[in-house]
Amino acid sequence: MATLQAKDVNVVSNNALIRPSELEASIPLSPAAESTVLEGRRQLEAVLNHEDERFALIVGPCSIHDHSTALDYVRRLKPLAEQVSDRIMVVMRVYFEKPRTTVGWKGLIYDPNLNDTYEIEDGLHRARRLLMEIAEAGLYSATEFLDPIAPQYFADLVTWAAIGARTTESQTHRQMASGLSMPVGFKNGTDGDPQTAVDALVAAATPQAFLGIDHDGKASIVETKGNRNCHLVMRGGRSGTNYDARSIAVAAEALRKADAPSNIVVDCSHGNSNKDHTRQHIAFKDVLGQRVGGNANLVGAMLESNINPGAQKLGSDPSTLEYGVSITDSCIGWEETVNLLEWAYDELG
Repeated sequence: MATLQAKDVNVVSNNALIRPSELEASIPLSPAAESTVLEGRRQLEAVLNHEDERFALIVGPCSIHDHSTALDYVRRLKPLAEQVSDRIMVVMRVYFEKPRTTVGWKGLIYDPNLNDTYEIEDGLHRARRLLMEIAEAGLYSATEFLDPIAPQYFADLVTWAAIGARTTESQTHRQMASGLSMPVGFKNGTDGDPQTAVDALVAAATPQAFLGIDHDGKASIVETKGNRNCHLVMRGGRSGTNYDARSIAVAAEALRKADAPSNIVVDCSHGNSNKDHTRQHIAFKDVLGQRVGGNANLVGAMLESNINPGAQKLGSDPSTLEYGVSITDSCIGWEETVNLLEWAYDELG
């Protein structure tokens, strides 16, 4: 009698992956990089605790798809970050994972060659190497953690992490965030309602036990003490924008009722710009106005920025891509980025 196949019915292959400890050994955390990461986390925690009155700004490409272009952005951002550092704490967006509504390019980790070859191990190497170079340049990095295994490979190089709108409701991601070593921002759900994210950050602040892997890649029971540096990120949604003063007040009240810190970061892209990069500045200037007007709940903002504005489609030939233009969400260009940061610096003064 034929044996029925009871598992892996739809699995094409199952290949061993490099262990986190092996990747760390091949690209070890340098003293300079470690110093940058720890100092960035310390400063950001001080902002969240209102011991540091600066405004936090997470700014950079929607996603990283080219190493050299990312370093070009780093070279531009570093002096600008230093120029505004007494009033604005700048953290660079360095996103390697992109959640998709249906299908599409999922980010540098999953498809580093941009051609559906899914060289994931190479993607992990590239991600860790780039984060190392950014930290050694003295810049702080922010990223979104989508796959719960990924943090073991490069979380030691990340200053700020996001849990996206599609995964904020996920128990897996709330548990993961409870054990992360850096501040974590939970985005409101895709419907625009902040309550899902409020529930998430309360859960992430609580000790958890869950299934995961250790640094040697071995399946483990992970126990955490909870992450007290979680906060809310307002990013708009299907119902429209939610950066206005009334929406911020509603979110702050939801945090208060949950006995959670009333720290709010506004993502000026996504639903808050109606996915139109030319409208990011509208949200940004409104939020800065609220902060300058005395709303201390607004601790920061996010801008999607690249060397050149807009977005482009990833076709069959990556060599034809336009330099410095996003292949995921549209971004503002470098010139507008400089103008907005210099304007914000003056306003915050």
